[in-house]
Amino acid sequence: MTDTRYASGVKPGRLSGEDIAANFTDMHPPLGDHEAAVAADRCYFCHDAPCVTACPTAIDIPLFIRQIQGGKPGDAGRTIFDQNILGGMCARVCPTETLCEEACVRNTAEEDPVEIGRLQRYATDTVMAGNTHPYTRAAPTGKRVAVVGAGPAGLACAHRLAMHGHEVTLYDARKKPGGLNEYGIAAYKTVDDFAAREVDWLLGIGGIKLETGVKLGEAFTIRELQEDFDAVFIGVGLGGVNRPGLPGETLDNTEDAVDFIARLRQANDKAALPVGKKVVVVGGGMTAVDAAVQAKMLGAESVSMVYRRGRDAMGASLFEQDHAAKNGVSIVTNAAPVGIAGQVVTEEITFVRTETGPDGKLTTTGEEFSREADQVLLAIGQKLDIASPRIEIENGKIKVSGPGRTNLERVWAGGDCTPGEDLTVVAVAEGRDAAEDMHTMLTEG
Repeated sequence: MTDTRYASGVKPGRLSGEDIAANFTDMHPPLGDHEAAVAADRCYFCHDAPCVTACPTAIDIPLFIRQIQGGKPGDAGRTIFDQNILGGMCARVCPTETLCEEACVRNTAEEDPVEIGRLQRYATDTVMAGNTHPYTRAAPTGKRVAVVGAGPAGLACAHRLAMHGHEVTLYDARKKPGGLNEYGIAAYKTVDDFAAREVDWLLGIGGIKLETGVKLGEAFTIRELQEDFDAVFIGVGLGGVNRPGLPGETLDNTEDAVDFIARLRQANDKAALPVGKKVVVVGGGMTAVDAAVQAKMLGAESVSMVYRRGRDAMGASLFEQDHAAKNGVSIVTNAAPVGIAGQVVTEEITFVRTETGPDGKLTTTGEEFSREADQVLLAIGQKLDIASPRIEIENGKIKVSGPGRTNLERVWAGGDCTPGEDLTVVAVAEGRDAAEDMHTMLTEG
């Protein structure tokens, strides 16, 4: 029986294994010792450093860069990890160009900012290469905490709780921990299986029991966790995906971009991954960029990223938009999808032109156009997937107050499943801060 995917033009082996390996090399190669010293020398070590204010985890950036300048990258790494235990991953995937580096006083028309992200990677990699975990646990408290979701928020929360001496059970619905760090980030941003290595390193503190393949609402309920543990943290991310309800969206070779990225991230041989000849990605965020660029890296001849509003409204930063363009991705704006056509398999996608009015409202012009596409990847956002009628939801996310407190007694939440920016570094900050609040309740309440 013929595989319709391959018959339609979606097939593996568009490029040689060597070419694909070259395409998926490290996006930002690590700094050597001399390079790090030169980069550190550019820092002014501002007293009221705007880069610190711009960092969601409030890392003391001038301090760690001065420590690198002084030849102590291990101390620099510890300064970073004190605030952000996933500092290694954040150094690789954070949009530093819109956070700390954008705030850098050297970031002018005449100068580039200090390479804070690459310096952070240099420092954290130094610490992680050591033989011992840099933190030790406090004396056991006898308290037990359940952390649901082993993504950035859950990992940060679990580590901080374990450091305070609590016993933590960390649950995740997938087979591997890491959340989007493991399944949802472009492979060229986290090479050499870094996400898994970082989790193993983090768990080295001890006191954290990991259970994977267990989903909230199926294996257990929040009420059961409340009964079995002294406190609960929910960091399940956004496990569901938005579907536009387009005619033809169930055709073969039309799929969610997050599934495409996850499949690529877990592939042992990227050359064996099928990819279309003509790929269209619908969306304008980071997921859309990651999917589009990687489709091109796998050998797609043409890749278009189509977004319903203008470039200034895209979720992807200007840096990421430029990165996509430099990799041969065509970016089309002010176009909304209206339907996908084909016989069994995807063959074409149709869009209608849009306009944004003075009030920000999006309207369609009635003008339509179509693009040939043997593969369509939908990157139009994710949504909360949680089976619990008891926890309060507001605007599609878990409602929290203060450091992640929910409406349920002894239940906190953080990360993408709660309001705020859907960034790794923000999730880490929320998991860390919730853990500190939980610790206060557990020891003083």
